[in-house]
Amino acid sequence: MNRHLSRSIVMQTLFELDFNGLVSGKTKIKDTKTALLRNTEEFAPGMGDFSFVQELLDNILEKRKDIDDIIEKAAPEWPIDKISIVDRNILRIGLFELLFADRKEVPAKVAINEAIELAKTFGGESSGRFVNGVLGAVYKEMGEPGKDEVSKKKTKKKIEDVPYEKMPIKRLGGAVIYAKDGDDIQLALVHDVFGHWTLSKGGIDEKDDTEKGTAKKIKEELGIKIEIKDKLGENEYIASDPEIGKMRKQVVYFLAESKFTELKLAEKGGLDDAKWFKLEDIAELNFYDDILPIVTKAVNILLKK
Repeated sequence: MNRHLSRSIVMQTLFELDFNGLVSGKTKIKDTKTALLRNTEEFAPGMGDFSFVQELLDNILEKRKDIDDIIEKAAPEWPIDKISIVDRNILRIGLFELLFADRKEVPAKVAINEAIELAKTFGGESSGRFVNGVLGAVYKEMGEPGKDEVSKKKTKKKIEDVPYEKMPIKRLGGAVIYAKDGDDIQLALVHDVFGHWTLSKGGIDEKDDTEKGTAKKIKEELGIKIEIKDKLGENEYIASDPEIGKMRKQVVYFLAESKFTELKLAEKGGLDDAKWFKLEDIAELNFYDDILPIVTKAVNILLKK
């Protein structure tokens, strides 16, 4: 039996169920079997051993909530419903096989590589890199893949939600970093595994003031020293932490100057690149909606200098 073909059928079935709003704890057995049989007959007519396809689909649907929680843990700032239907269901297949499948049958590298191949076949231009980044980040967080990691997730107690005003607050600082390169002005940006260019930022220690803490985190992430010039704005959003529960993240963004030097991106989950861009090239980049106004404000300030 061709297991790659089987995974393709499961992915297309998950896509269909998800598109019709049926991938949830209330998914009906009749709906899943109807969709799976139709896709199997269309893409693998005459398939003799149907058990792997059926078992894989059933197990993913059973573990869907746990798998989605793991995706949120790997990228807490990115809601599941904002990931494309194709990519999030490929992730569900890859994460199930990475975390819950029998390692003798599906080694970790096989689970990751198979998911990447699905992304290249069915996803968009950046899907392969995106899936690789997310699964790679989860794999690193796991350390050595093993059963102990799974058992901890099963026995973890549910964290009760608290009202907005009682949520713990985490301070973060970020910056639009610029440098003079002859007559040009360059901006330092980081690229995340979801295909967006964004701003370097990090959590601020309680002992540090906002500017000092921001400069410290950017040096850790990009390996460059910055000098804060202007405050660009603030942002607050609610995120879920697997240990604490819901929290309010308050981000302050600055305009900061640095020397035009090599960026050395720290190894951490969620980011896969860091580059300098000339101001005239910024308009072509893919930014998050809440980051674009911050970058635009910074560019307007720099153009007046």
